Formats: sequence, C-alpha cells, structure tokens
Amino acid sequence: MRIFDVLNIQHFVLYLFPALAFVFLFAAALGYRATRRKGSAERMQRIIEEYPGGIQGRNAPFPLFLTLTIAGTILWSLLYIILIGVLGVRI
Repeated sequence: MRIFDVLNIQHFVLYLFPALAFVFLFAAALGYRATRRKGSAERMQRIIEEYPGGIQGRNAPFPLFLTLTIAGTILWSLLYIILIGVLGVRI
C-alpha cells in the first residue's frame, strides 16, 4: 500500500501516455515511410488484387520503420542473452 494514493494515478498516466505516443508514432511511420528500391514507385501504383467493396491490394515496399523495429528487437534480444548468460549482468 502506498502512502499517497495519487502516486498510483501518476504512475498510470506515466505508463499510459508514452505507450499511446508510441502507438501513434509507429502507425504514422508505417503509413508514410517505406524503403525505396528500383521499381518501388511502379509497385506502389500497380494493383495486383481487387476485392469487393473497392479494396485494392498492392505489392508495396516494406516499411523502413518496421524494418528498423525488427532489427532492433533482434539486436536487443541477442545482447540481452549475451549479457545475462555470459556476463551475469542484470539489465
């Protein structure tokens, strides 16, 4: 039990707002940035699937932000395993 009940609300707000900010920034980054390769502009325009209701599927390039997120997750997990298992460091 905490001495001051306000600390529970403050901690909730401090956890909630960074999480919401990350979700909005992540969604914006996925929507607006993609890796550019030869033929990326043509791939963004060419429709490869047509679904009922006017939904169109394209073979768009993979988003750069998602690539960096996956690479960062893999790098962090490898470093975590090495630091915890080999060195005995607590992160």
